[in-house]
Amino acid sequence: MVNLRTKVSIPTTLTVGQPLNIGWALNYKNGDPARFGSPGYFGPGGKVLVTGNVQLSGSWVGILQPKGVVDQPGKLQPGQILKLPDGISDFAHTTQAGTVKVTPRRLFVDFTPPAGEFMVNNDDPLVKYHGAADWYELNDEPLSIGDYGRDLHRTDKVNSFSTFTFTGTGIEYVARRSTEAGKVGFKIDNQDATPSFIDASKNPDGTPTNAAHQGGLTLWRFNGLKYGEHTIQVTNLEAGKFAQVDAFRVITRELANPPADYRATCTLVSAPVSVDVTISEPGESPPPPSPTVTPTTTVTPTTTISPSTSVTPTPTVTPSANGNGHQSVGTNSTTTSTTTSTPKPTLTVTATVTPTRPTPTAPQVIITPSGGAQTGEAPGGGSGLGLLGAGTAMVTGSALGGVALMRRRAAHARGQRDS
Repeated sequence: MVNLRTKVSIPTTLTVGQPLNIGWALNYKNGDPARFGSPGYFGPGGKVLVTGNVQLSGSWVGILQPKGVVDQPGKLQPGQILKLPDGISDFAHTTQAGTVKVTPRRLFVDFTPPAGEFMVNNDDPLVKYHGAADWYELNDEPLSIGDYGRDLHRTDKVNSFSTFTFTGTGIEYVARRSTEAGKVGFKIDNQDATPSFIDASKNPDGTPTNAAHQGGLTLWRFNGLKYGEHTIQVTNLEAGKFAQVDAFRVITRELANPPADYRATCTLVSAPVSVDVTISEPGESPPPPSPTVTPTTTVTPTTTISPSTSVTPTPTVTPSANGNGHQSVGTNSTTTSTTTSTPKPTLTVTATVTPTRPTPTAPQVIITPSGGAQTGEAPGGGSGLGLLGAGTAMVTGSALGGVALMRRRAAHARGQRDS
């Protein structure tokens, strides 16, 4: 379980035309050793994206999705602590006076692996040889041959095969072109691949090779797989000829979206909290916020992880012709849409203020909810949380994960150690 410390800043009074800014700072909880960890071995360029879910209700309803992304420094190993963005933010345009209730809900933590490739040698434990007695290994081969790692597995027994399970979007078969080699068949995830075989005794133009041993060549490739775990099978199709395995090259293309398997869902704990934001017409004096404080209750965190589904709220939003991709709030509307904002690299922090008397000339008051919303509205009589003046009050979230964001992919783990 990973516990996060979070702080949500929400203005309680605005004038029409001012943006409703939501700032959500987050970090790992001090003193708690559990952290999100890398799900495998990766090169530089991995990213962690954190997306919040903030519900708007009252005179209108909608969803804000504050986002923040951070690059991971250097290469990653399984379980290595992942860096989180310092904060996430989003805003809505205000187009009409009224009152809107703001309720922070879940956080989603996504890991996106970097694009790249790495080699897996034929003697890697992840490469399996079925009918092991039919295969033998050549070691310390001459450098002039060009084998990757100067070694090779080969068999001349028909229908003997080798398998390798990997995580990525593509795979390449590296072996020798040789007068001793023959036809080799390929399957991906137990289905015939395209092409389904190659003849390693022939040149790319189909003419017979004159090379006795020409190693380290990419003789076959398959790309365009959905990112995830896949298995390649290499089978000797020709009796009396050699099928050879030198290495595999695992490829991951640049991914448009984080893989669903690399998502953790953080559920906010403690009682639900909602904040009323009053939006006034220009020139009007907004009513002072009610400085009601209710002690925070410590609640045992509940954990949720969604490895294969993403949450996409379908809110009712008042549309606006501002054309900038952000949500506008106005009159009560029944138009249905989903709002996603552009992540902002920095978070503008506004000082936390605890009002002690009406201050009509100070329309911008930031409140910091302590605790988080599970579902539904706060029970009658209050939110059960301190809504004003806490300054350092935090919302605690949790997600099932221990030190790993998701289950380790064994094939990915071993492979990149050789890169």
